[in-house]
Order: sequence, then C-alpha cells, then structure tokens
Amino acid sequence: MRKAQKTKRKAPRFFCDSCGAEVPFEEKRCPKCGKFFASIRCPKCGFTGDDELFKDGCPACGYSAAGGKGRTARKQEWQKSGALPLWVYFLTAAIIAALCAVLLTV
Repeated sequence: MRKAQKTKRKAPRFFCDSCGAEVPFEEKRCPKCGKFFASIRCPKCGFTGDDELFKDGCPACGYSAAGGKGRTARKQEWQKSGALPLWVYFLTAAIIAALCAVLLTV
C-alpha cells in the first residue's frame, strides 16, 4: 500500500509502506523492494482506495501536497537516523539509578 505524503510541491508524493522509498504515482510496484501496490492509503485519515481517487490528494479529507513535513516523513527520517526517542534514554537512566540504589543498600 502506498501512502500519500505532504511536500512543498503541489503534487502529492507517494511512499512505499514496506521500505519507505518514494514511488512514482503511476507505478504498481515499489522500485526498491518490489512490493505490489493494490491501493493507496491516506496517512491523515486512513482512507484507502484506487490510485485514480488520489490524483489530487485524498478524496475523503483533502490531504495533499500543501507544504511542510507530515508525521510519516518525520518518522521515516527518525528511522533512518537510528536514534532512539529521548524518553528511552531517561527511562534507562532512571532504571539504572534505581538498581544502583538497591544494590548499595544491600
């Protein structure tokens, strides 16, 4: 399933759900991983339908190409960077501190 993505351009961009690669609108397979696309899913409202319905953006909510990065693009960048969310580091530090406190009292 391809997802429409917000961009600074006027036309919607499409990305593979499987590998995150950008896919041209007319393609039926991902050029990177080869996944076959049966439909397109809107990342904003979840509407799923044929590619003809999405030529001008999502027919249900209007999600299209109006500027800025959407949540999906930020998630893809985060996944590529390999960094963990900040809360994971704080939680790990808190657990280590609690374990040290327990071990020092024994």
